Amino acid sequence: MALPQVVTTLRTKRDEIEAHIAELRRQLAAAERDLSSVTAVLALYDLSPNTQIRFPAYAHLNRLFAYGEMFRLAKEALRHAGVPLTTRQIALEIVRLKKWDEADLLLRKAVAYRLIQSLTRASKQGRILTTGKKSGVRLWDLSLEDK
Repeated sequence: MALPQVVTTLRTKRDEIEAHIAELRRQLAAAERDLSSVTAVLALYDLSPNTQIRFPAYAHLNRLFAYGEMFRLAKEALRHAGVPLTTRQIALEIVRLKKWDEADLLLRKAVAYRLIQSLTRASKQGRILTTGKKSGVRLWDLSLEDK
């Protein structure tokens, strides 16, 4: 038995509405991404004293450390601890040694990323040892000649 014309028309209309809703959701997601990008750029250019952070998201850490200073501070932190430390622990200790804000997660993360580059290069040159991983974070230790 054939379906009544009303049922066929309603199903067609339902499919059209579902397709329209899906398109609107896609457009909403794109608009939210655009808004997020614009908000991030505004945060970079906002210079009012109330909203300006001390270390912006894209700060160049190269300008905050003298040549070789980060590696020297990392070795000092390892020497002081006496045990292997994770990259995060060394980064926190470097922030403390530089007398920066320890609560600034963005700064600690930036220091840790820069530290990974420095320590990996030093590890390849044999100036520092990597002793495995702890909770997915690399452990570092002084080379035998530095102990």
